[in-house]
Amino acid sequence: MKLERHSKIVELIGKYEIETQEELAEYLNQAGFAVTQATVSRDIRELKLTKVQSESGKQRYVVLQNQSSFSDKYIRILRDGYMSMDMAQNILVIKTVSGMAMAVAAALDALHFNEIVGCIAGDDTIMCAVRSADDTILVMDKLKKLIAG
Repeated sequence: MKLERHSKIVELIGKYEIETQEELAEYLNQAGFAVTQATVSRDIRELKLTKVQSESGKQRYVVLQNQSSFSDKYIRILRDGYMSMDMAQNILVIKTVSGMAMAVAAALDALHFNEIVGCIAGDDTIMCAVRSADDTILVMDKLKKLIAG
């Protein structure tokens, strides 16, 4: 549950300009996670989130990208959510545990594979647009290595 909550937090702060712990707790509660401000505070500390000024001038939470644990967290999300994958030319279809597709897609986006143009996620399926069929095979190999450890 904690890992799912952490992946939801990363997804939410990427999607919305979340300025306060209370605001983050509200979004999490709306998403079905019963959390208190104390839980959110602990999660922020564990995820090593920081605040930066957004384009609108407001403060917002972000994940520091220069931390080595940053990639590790996303790899854990990939491992925990991944079920299978298949390709159709330059489209990679990834099946996930029910409810984890958006978190896994966010993790893929955060890993910045040059071959992936973008991802669309449903509940348990992700469709990744990849630059070419050859690149799709490369991405599949990279993902297999990351998931296998």
